[in-house]
This record gives sequence, structure tokens and C-alpha cells, in this order.
Amino acid sequence: MKKTIAIALTLALGASLAACGSTSSSAAASASTSGAAGGTVTLKVGASPSPHAEILEAAAPILAEQGIELDIVEFDDYVLPNTALADGSLDANYFQHQPYLTNFNAENGTDLVSAGSIHYEPLGLYAGKTASLDELADGAVIGIPADATNGGRALLLLQDLGVLTLKDGIDLDYFRNAEDITFSEYDGIAENPHNVQIEALEAANLPAALPDLDFAVINGNYAIPAGIADKLLATEDAAGDAAQVFANIVAVRAGDETRPEIEALVEVLKSDEVKSFIEEKYEGSVLPVA
Repeated sequence: MKKTIAIALTLALGASLAACGSTSSSAAASASTSGAAGGTVTLKVGASPSPHAEILEAAAPILAEQGIELDIVEFDDYVLPNTALADGSLDANYFQHQPYLTNFNAENGTDLVSAGSIHYEPLGLYAGKTASLDELADGAVIGIPADATNGGRALLLLQDLGVLTLKDGIDLDYFRNAEDITFSEYDGIAENPHNVQIEALEAANLPAALPDLDFAVINGNYAIPAGIADKLLATEDAAGDAAQVFANIVAVRAGDETRPEIEALVEVLKSDEVKSFIEEKYEGSVLPVA
């Protein structure tokens, strides 16, 4: 079983790195932060459609009052927003947590950094063919995200729910320094009493695959637009350490975190107005970082 998991996860990682994304405007354009008539500056920010782009849209009118126009570019995967940022096509992106960014930098030789933590999305376990964990059968198939950080985070949630047990050392502290995360380490499942089969899929594809799985652990930014709230069985503890470790950040190229426009963006995203928007719109599925 351990070998099967490791192989499945390794193959899925390859698929993840090859994944393509789509944008709502051309990401091939050059970085667009430039002065304009009347002192207006355009800031091009890549984001997942929900909730990130929606949160940016809520922040846009406030930034416009400061002479900053947001150009929001939507991506449907977890790779292209960082490659577009690294090559200068974007000024910033907003879709990921720090462990994912740290791991991405290590694997791709990029130098992207956090300009600030904005919100937290508790990772959730969703029912597919099986309605409840009480009905968990031997050999059940559970989908998890294919990328190393979210895949490991999903296994931690399954451990918290009593589905399996991981070996010592694979815990939240392990993800605080995500540079050395590899999928081969996930054959470190110590106990698998139900012989569950872990199927690692591109995170964006998990909601569509849910009917063919017994359960799936899904990221909030993909679960929300999929309309599967009624299938949610359990989430990470929103009051626990995971909320800090996996807080979603605004990422920029190293050195750009002190640009006035970037500092203004982060300040507005952390403002009371935007926090209220997050709390009212997402009703707990997305939480502002204190």
C-alpha cells in the first residue's frame, strides 16, 4: 500500500507541473506597473478566480481612491501564476500559502517572496460515493491534491480524522520549512487500517472527480465555485496552527515587497472593509488572517 501511494503521488506531481492554466486577460503582456495621467498606477495581479479574484475585486475601489488600478488576471492552476510572476508578466499574485511558495522556489529556482498574509481557507474533506466517514470501507479511494504541500496537508487532515497515521516527523512543523518536501516521503504512512487508496490529482480537478471517489480533500478556492458545500464532512481546525502555516499570501519578486503600490495592496487587503467582505461572503469557508 505504501509503495502504491508513493507511486501515485509521484506520477501526479509530474502531471501537476505540466498543468496549464487559463487567464482572463493576456498573461503574455509585460509587467504593467507604470505611471499614467493623473498619477494613476496599474498593478497587474494574478489570482485564482474564487475567492482570491473576488477579494481583489472588493479591494479595487479602495485602491482606486489611492490612484492604483488593479488589473486582475485569473488562473485556474497553481503553476502558471508563479511562472508569470517570475518572468515579469505580473506585478504580484494572490493564490497560495507560504509552504507552497517555498517548495515552488526550491523546485524551480525562482526567488518569490511573501508581501503579506491575507486569509486562510480550511482544507475540507468532501463526500463522494460514500456519504459519511462512519461508512468508510476497506479499500476506499480518497482523492488529495497532487502538489507536495497540499497533498501532505491533506494526509495530515486524514490523520486528524482517524483514517490513517503518519510516521513521526510528518507534521505541521515539517511544512514550516517546505523546501525539502518530496513525495517519496509520503510512503511514510505508518498505519492504514482501512487500506485506503490515495489518489493524487491536480487540485483543480478534484471537485469534478468527486463522484468517482469515496472522498476527496479539496482546497477551498476550488470547492467554493464548485458548489459542493453540502458535501463537506470536516475541515482543518481554523483556530489551530494550520491557519498560520497555510495562510494565503500576496507573492512578489524579491525586492518588490517594499514597492509603495504593493504595500498599499497588502494594507487594503488587510483592512477592516475587506475583512468584513470576506467574513460576510464566505461564511467561514474563508477567514481573514488576524
